[in-house]
Amino acid sequence: MSSGATTATRAEYCVVACAEAWRDAGEVLASPMGTVPMIGARLAKLTFSPDLLLTDGEALLIGDVPAVGAKSEVVEGWLPYRQHLALVATGRRHVMMGASQLDRHGNQNISCIGDWNRPQRQLLGVRGAPINTLNNPTSYWVPRHSTRVFVERVDMVSGVGYDRAAAAGPSASRYHRIPEVISDLGVFDFETPDRTMRLRSLHPGVTVEEVAEATGFALAVPDEVPYTREPTEEELRLIREVVDPKGLREREVPA
Repeated sequence: MSSGATTATRAEYCVVACAEAWRDAGEVLASPMGTVPMIGARLAKLTFSPDLLLTDGEALLIGDVPAVGAKSEVVEGWLPYRQHLALVATGRRHVMMGASQLDRHGNQNISCIGDWNRPQRQLLGVRGAPINTLNNPTSYWVPRHSTRVFVERVDMVSGVGYDRAAAAGPSASRYHRIPEVISDLGVFDFETPDRTMRLRSLHPGVTVEEVAEATGFALAVPDEVPYTREPTEEELRLIREVVDPKGLREREVPA
């Protein structure tokens, strides 16, 4: 950013990191779950991924990029639930889900906390996580990075990780891919020989020690860890004035 530009907030670094997940994605459906991922997908559409297909968050395919919470003025199609399931099976979709728990192999839990026979907490349920992870790229967004989320072993597998996909064989691993995990502390991937989670970048102001302390397993950490890239002045303008003028991103990731 040029001198004099307003400093980006942690939430805005997270938005840019989420947007990068859809860089040059082509004509695929972006399915962001969460405020920051939704802003990120719309930012990607307005900048480096113009062919990205967006929805209104429910059942309409939209051709414009309205502000979060605003009504679309260009409706291109209808995507009811049965057609959504058919689209997932084709792989022409990149979903960014949330996670109540994630382990080092990328297994995700959104179903329950505690033993399945007598759980301490009931959550969303498995939902579409298995078919998402086995049929199309599935990234994850975690707004509060902590040892409660990043755990050694998930209590129940909802989204399938690399170890389980490999163990299940080619039918499970053929299209399985977890491109990124993005949290309020940094960006992570699984580009390691054993497909375990690696720290790819730190958001400015965050240290490797801080990430390690907030993670319930040993991360793969390169010798040199870069910072998440800064948003450009134009990206900041789009985030603040076009996509999220109400500042909803700052509620999900407070300064």
